[in-house]
Amino acid sequence: MILCGHRGVASLAPENTLAGLRKAAELGLSWVEIDVQLTRDQKVVVIHDEKVNRCSDGKGKLRKYEWDELRKLDAGSWFDPAFEQERIPRLRDYLALARELGIKVNVELKVYDKDDAGRLCRRLSKLIDKHGFDKGSLLLSSFDPDCLRYLQVLQPQVPRGLLVEHVPDDWQQQLERLECAALHCNYRYLSREQAEAVKATGYRLHCYTANHPDKVKDFPAWGVDMIFTDKPQDYLEAGWPAG
Repeated sequence: MILCGHRGVASLAPENTLAGLRKAAELGLSWVEIDVQLTRDQKVVVIHDEKVNRCSDGKGKLRKYEWDELRKLDAGSWFDPAFEQERIPRLRDYLALARELGIKVNVELKVYDKDDAGRLCRRLSKLIDKHGFDKGSLLLSSFDPDCLRYLQVLQPQVPRGLLVEHVPDDWQQQLERLECAALHCNYRYLSREQAEAVKATGYRLHCYTANHPDKVKDFPAWGVDMIFTDKPQDYLEAGWPAG
């Protein structure tokens, strides 16, 4: 089973930053998960929240910022003064560093306005192709089915994951319709029966966000392929392989 650093390594560095990616490399992780959105001037940037307030010294909705404004925000001091110089990165810079470090990236597309889905997918697709990022080193996921539908057409060669909270009764039909490779669900609501059913159909099963190894100790036996965690260091200390 693979350990995937959630938002980089969110317990050791500011989330969704290059510093977090470097921490993942230090731990020997092969995968990280990040979130992306669009700025007002259509740049794909790495950030989770609709607003910049929580993880920077800025205020207001991300979509109101242009890149030249956003890049000046301090995205590290809220976590620790040692990260004062950390910035919200562009996705192109994040993926370039990940390539250099040999780390694969699960890119989650965040859509807070339904009108953003198509724009975000088109910009993301152009970025992947323009900069020649290895499509086998990427996984694109979203809670928004519209994003996954766009990506079916725009980037059919990049694996996709459907994000859900609870595993729905029609999970298999949704995965088939969207041509996804993986189902991503909240680890708290997953049963062994559900896990075995997903695996029996040949799909990958990924669970978020489990920060206590003892709570998912049975998941490898259930066939779970990947765990997203803010604290991969705790798993490694407990003897789990990085994957």
